[in-house]
Amino acid sequence: MKAVEISKPGGPEVLTLCERAMPQPGPDQVVIKVAYAGVNRPDALQRAGMYAPPKGASDLPGLECSGEVSAVGSQVTDLKVGDAVCALLPGGGYAEYVATPAAHCLPVPDGMDMKQAACLPETYFTVWSNVFMRGGLQAGERFLVHGGSSGIGTTAIQLAHVLGARVFVTAGSEDKLEACRKLGAEIAINYKQADFVEVVKAEGGADLILDMVGGSYMQRNINALADDGRLVQIAFLQGMKAELNMVQMMTRRLTLTGSTLRPQSDLAKARIADQLRAKVWPLLAAGRVGPVMDLEFALEDAAKAHARMEAGDHIGKIVLKV
Repeated sequence: MKAVEISKPGGPEVLTLCERAMPQPGPDQVVIKVAYAGVNRPDALQRAGMYAPPKGASDLPGLECSGEVSAVGSQVTDLKVGDAVCALLPGGGYAEYVATPAAHCLPVPDGMDMKQAACLPETYFTVWSNVFMRGGLQAGERFLVHGGSSGIGTTAIQLAHVLGARVFVTAGSEDKLEACRKLGAEIAINYKQADFVEVVKAEGGADLILDMVGGSYMQRNINALADDGRLVQIAFLQGMKAELNMVQMMTRRLTLTGSTLRPQSDLAKARIADQLRAKVWPLLAAGRVGPVMDLEFALEDAAKAHARMEAGDHIGKIVLKV
């Protein structure tokens, strides 16, 4: 089969087209004939040599896809050959076929095409598990999400808004801020022109912050939290180390937590999938939330897709057509 591999750690140019053996399903797995694969930041980190695949996972990049089931394992009972699915992957999405646990597959929502469906798993698993399961966001709470125009950001805005939270975002240009407002952001802050800490504190502070910046944002996020607020860390684009004032954590009863999705157990991911199926997929089918699309690239142009993502000019999701 045709696939894109990482020839060596480096920039987008190290992504090269190759031929690989067809994957075979394990007992609890399916093989998917890939229609589209989503492009995500962890793919770029893996390409740069900073995010190794978990033990047993494919070395090919690609953490989500859409397509049709082409083979099922001996223990799979709820999926059959020909089913249209989108799936969270342990890796291997940049290919014509990929194997993944059947429990990590979800049906393509009613009214969506394969291109849209490929944009759902990585962001919706990440946002639901971190904002709602781990962060406990409730209706009426003030929610700040950094990088509001990213795939994670556009998903978090929509879900939080539809479920009744007040949504604040940061982004770096007016077109990105306007895109966030259209999705439900109440307050959109240009981080190049205003201090998000002061803006959010003027509204009473954030009950929950979702951050993928890290570095100097860590202490600033703590400063922006309301008493009893929660900070959920999911990445560290600005750096993984920071000096924090722990007195504020204690006296204001703050919670600092975070997670990464890929290393979690198959069971943990299956539990997230169950919640998405019950609570979020009906919202997608009803058109109340949905993926925000940026550009589509051919599989062989994966390097261009990565360059687009790393330039930071995109709004929403980038996909590869396989």
